[in-house]
Amino acid sequence: MRIKQLIGWGILLLGALAACSAPKKNEGQRTITVTIEPQRYFTEAIAGDKFAVTSMVPKGSSPETYDPIPKQLTELNQSEAYFRIGYIGFELSWTDRLVSNAAHIRVFDTSKGIVYIREEGDMHGHSHAVGIEPHVWCSPKNVRIIAKNTLDALCTLDKENEPYYLTRYDSLCQRIERTDGIIRHLLKEAASSTFMIYHPSLSYYARDYGLHQICIEEEGKEPSPAHLKELIETCKTEKVNLIFIQPEFDRRNAETIAKETGTRLVPINPLSYEWEEEMIRVAKELTK
Repeated sequence: MRIKQLIGWGILLLGALAACSAPKKNEGQRTITVTIEPQRYFTEAIAGDKFAVTSMVPKGSSPETYDPIPKQLTELNQSEAYFRIGYIGFELSWTDRLVSNAAHIRVFDTSKGIVYIREEGDMHGHSHAVGIEPHVWCSPKNVRIIAKNTLDALCTLDKENEPYYLTRYDSLCQRIERTDGIIRHLLKEAASSTFMIYHPSLSYYARDYGLHQICIEEEGKEPSPAHLKELIETCKTEKVNLIFIQPEFDRRNAETIAKETGTRLVPINPLSYEWEEEMIRVAKELTK
């Protein structure tokens, strides 16, 4: 009997935690759906209390491989619009299917106008079906564009509140500029311009700040023993002093390289809602 009670309390607790982590929505409030948590941060920063914003890919899941659960598909029907982040795996697999089941939803691509990194073959140790590196939000330069596209979409959906959105957009732009300035200042003291990472999430960050990203992944898969050996040698010859690891990816290969080379392992979360803090933290780690 006691075991059943404990299980019951456990279920209630999990439900409470899930409720706490979900964005609050006022009754009758209009809803927008986005793909990932950083995008929810950008959208909420501009939308304020005019829209509730929900993200499809939950914390700790990979937007390359995530499949939505039935509850999310039901909730999507309550949204007025879907804001894409561009060409992430989840969107390539699911956007058309999601919209076909909810024909009233308007789709906006918030990456429109970004100068994409075009992948060729094994570029960055990773490949995508459309040949575009999709991690566009990991760059203040790109986020300025994402923010403007988000503003335009909100004004299209709700022209009446355009002045409200413009004010909040200006505030977000100031935070983006501040983040960019802090990163540039920190990177002047960077111990090395080269870093290693399992999944190539920082390709745009590296491009915009003149850094060299080395990926552990091999064509989107775990590295072969031969490639792992090459990475260990590269780590030594290029004097790499840190390896970034992400919560949604296996860290064993990174640990192997770190053990063989004495390189620091540094956990980061490019999918965090706390976008500003995460982008600055990457720069801080590069200065150590």
